[in-house]
Amino acid sequence: MAREAVAGGADLVLVLGGDGTINEVANGMVNSAVPLGVLPGGTANVLAMELGLGSSAERAAQRLNRCVKKKISLGKMTRSDGTSRHFLLMGGVGLDAAIVNAVDPALKAKTGKFAYWVAGLARFTQTIEQFTVKVAGIEKQCGFALAARVRNYGGDLEIAKGASLLKDDFEVVLFEGSHPLRYAGYMLAVGIRCVQVLPGVQTVRASAMEFSGCAPVQIDGEAVGKLPVRFEIEAAALTLLVPPRYK
Repeated sequence: MAREAVAGGADLVLVLGGDGTINEVANGMVNSAVPLGVLPGGTANVLAMELGLGSSAERAAQRLNRCVKKKISLGKMTRSDGTSRHFLLMGGVGLDAAIVNAVDPALKAKTGKFAYWVAGLARFTQTIEQFTVKVAGIEKQCGFALAARVRNYGGDLEIAKGASLLKDDFEVVLFEGSHPLRYAGYMLAVGIRCVQVLPGVQTVRASAMEFSGCAPVQIDGEAVGKLPVRFEIEAAALTLLVPPRYK
C-alpha cells in the first residue's frame, strides 16, 4: 500500500500502528523522497517513544506539523539466498529473537507487553544458544547481539545508549555466555541502565556485520527466520518526519 501511494504521487504517508506495521510501510518507501509520519499504536511503539511522540496517536498527530523532514539511514538484513529486508530500529540475534518467536499471539492481543515478559522468563530456564558474529574486526561467540539504530528498547528500556536514527551506523551490543542466570543479570542491568559496563558485554560501532550459526533473528520486533544473515547500513534511505529536538 505504501509503495502504491508513493507511485501514485502522494506527498506524505502516515502510518498508525506498532513497529512491525511501521517496518512494512518503510519497506515500501525505501529511497523515496516522500516523508513518513508516525502515529503510535500497536504493542510497544519503540519508534514513537524514541522520537518523543508519546503513546497517544492524537497528541502525536498534533505534533506532526512541528516535525521536520530528515533523510535517515536504514538497516538492511541480507540472507544467504540474497533476499533482503530493511529495518528502522534494530536487528537482534539470539536471545531476544527467541523470545519474539515464543510470544503467544493470543496472550499478546490481551495483555500487550506482558506476553513478552512471560516468554522471556521461560527462556531463562534454558541454555542460551550460541552463534558467531564478525564485526569491527573482531569475531566473537555470543548468545545475544543487538545492532541498534535507537536507544529505546521495547518501549521502556535502554540498551544502546549512544544510538541515533540521525547517525550513519549501528551501535552494536554483544553479550557473551550461555548460562541463563548470566542473562538474568544482564537484563537487571538493562533495567537500571548500566548493562554496557558489565563484564561479558562489549559495545562497538559499525556499519556492517555478519552472523553465522543457527540462532533466530528479529528485526524491528518481528521474527524473520534464522542465521546466517548480514546486517549493513543503507545511507539516506528513508525520509522521516522528526521532532526538531531529536538528536
